[in-house]
Amino acid sequence: MAPRTPPSRRTTVDPAPRAWQRMLSGRRLDLLDPSAMDIEIDDIALGLSRVARWNGQTTGEHGFSVAQHSLIVEEICAHLRPGLDTQWRLVALLHDAPEYVIGDMISPFKAALGLDYKRFEHHLEQAIHIRFGLPAVVPQEVKALIKRADHACAYFEATQLVGFSDAEARTFFGTPPDGYDLSLTALSGQVVRAQFVDRFYALSQGL
Repeated sequence: MAPRTPPSRRTTVDPAPRAWQRMLSGRRLDLLDPSAMDIEIDDIALGLSRVARWNGQTTGEHGFSVAQHSLIVEEICAHLRPGLDTQWRLVALLHDAPEYVIGDMISPFKAALGLDYKRFEHHLEQAIHIRFGLPAVVPQEVKALIKRADHACAYFEATQLVGFSDAEARTFFGTPPDGYDLSLTALSGQVVRAQFVDRFYALSQGL
């Protein structure tokens, strides 16, 4: 009886999983170590115009996009802080820019994912700021202003597009700012994409 041949040992190594995404601009963005050189505003605008807030559970023909939300948050920041420096208005416009890669997750799910998600989001946000000549570290008072505007926009979205009662929305998002009113209609991706790019360049010229 012939001796049994021992099984061959595996000598190949599995390649590392792909950790980059190709953008329509042709850029390849490393998701684990994003480089500012691989970030383009047209890619951001395209992605955000196609990412729906509230997981798409809103009324109307179109989903309410992160791009449209971002335009409103920048406007509310200016209402809350008249004379706000242009660079902070641009930071407000880009406050959700990482979502062009990672999508929009509702807050309860972000909390469930924990710190690793927040670390990745923060790293990408810093790369975006560096790419467009903005401070990598945003002052806490500016962060607080943007968060307040973000909650105000969420209040209007919740009551007009999602079906929250006024009392329920105030419980989660607070009281909307005095002297500011908003009537929401979700815009098409093509329209809001163009608006987002136009607003970006208008603010960038003021830096």
